[in-house]
Amino acid sequence: MLYRKVPKSGDELSILGFGCMRLPMKEDGSIDEDRATKQVRYAIDHGVNYVDTAWPYHMGESEPFLGRALADGYREKVKLATKLPSWLIESREDMDTFLNAQLEKLKTDHIDYYLVHALVGDLWDKVEKLGIADFLDRAKAEGRIGNAGFSFHGASEDFNRIVDAYDWDFCQIQYNFLDEKNQAGTAGLEYAASKGLGVVIMEPLRGGNLTKTVPQAVKEIWDEARTKRSPAEWALRWIWNHPEVTVVLSGMNEEEHIQENLRIADQAYPNSLAAEELHLVKRVESRYRELLKVGCTGCQYCMPCPVGVNIPLCFEEYNNLYLVDNPEGEKFMYAARLGGAVALGEPEYASLCVQCGQCVEKCPQHIDIPAVLESVVEELEGPGFEERVAMAREMFKKT
Repeated sequence: MLYRKVPKSGDELSILGFGCMRLPMKEDGSIDEDRATKQVRYAIDHGVNYVDTAWPYHMGESEPFLGRALADGYREKVKLATKLPSWLIESREDMDTFLNAQLEKLKTDHIDYYLVHALVGDLWDKVEKLGIADFLDRAKAEGRIGNAGFSFHGASEDFNRIVDAYDWDFCQIQYNFLDEKNQAGTAGLEYAASKGLGVVIMEPLRGGNLTKTVPQAVKEIWDEARTKRSPAEWALRWIWNHPEVTVVLSGMNEEEHIQENLRIADQAYPNSLAAEELHLVKRVESRYRELLKVGCTGCQYCMPCPVGVNIPLCFEEYNNLYLVDNPEGEKFMYAARLGGAVALGEPEYASLCVQCGQCVEKCPQHIDIPAVLESVVEELEGPGFEERVAMAREMFKKT
């Protein structure tokens, strides 16, 4: 495992961090705690020393889970990160209330890396007026938090002013080879690093969209490389190639993914990719931009939908329609996954949307979700949709 130093704290953090937003699940939707605990501990045993969670992850169950998973001496082996749910803050007192509750949930007396969560410009202005600077200063002085940071989901023009508004120790941004100009982007990465902030990266694989379904046109470009790497390795190595990056978070919920990421994190030095390799990644980026219909990362901040639409899954299937060479097969998969066939549950498809707009306010990517859902309906719920749903439900009933 390679490590990089946080400038202000001097902490040597593993370049691979364990993100607890997408833990393995049971069929009933709860965390598969036994499996997830083994995964977290395996990663720590193999050098990961930065573990990240947040108040809303897994409908509020991620923090309590992690408190249990880090028992038996594992808490002492890691730097623990969690986040203040800034959108729920209405007073200065709320800040202490949430932090104290998180300390209890996580079974610890301090949070090593504490972030003001999911900031955009207006939300920062609100919490700043409510006294966030005083809260962070006092929490640090009292030892309840070690390092103060923020996670960012806003427009690029707000990033620098938030960096400059407080003496932050670190920040967390979305970054991958498709997001060089999205949100904080490369300019924000470099600006934060120039101010001495450690930089933690989220969504390095865009919610798995860069690895789950790799279109043939993209595979052909990757195959041209002299050094053969998986799509995940290319994406991670591209980020770690930036010396400004401190930690890359990965929501690892498959054992083979953990092992692969650990292997890559043993080799991913900054500035280690050759010019021809960087050009290859640029070509892949261009090809993806031609194919992707919606820039959803699957973060699920838009969920739950009040009428039951599974927004991230609708968008995943919509993108897949253009990434695979089997449109009829993808239409069937949409019917099966969103029509309730796979789990024999309630329908979650796009046409349930009532255009309430609640999801738009929550989306870090600023996607016009109701408008895109209309396109999903048009292209994936056209003629034959009810027949595909019925066929899928019958098929899965028999398996």
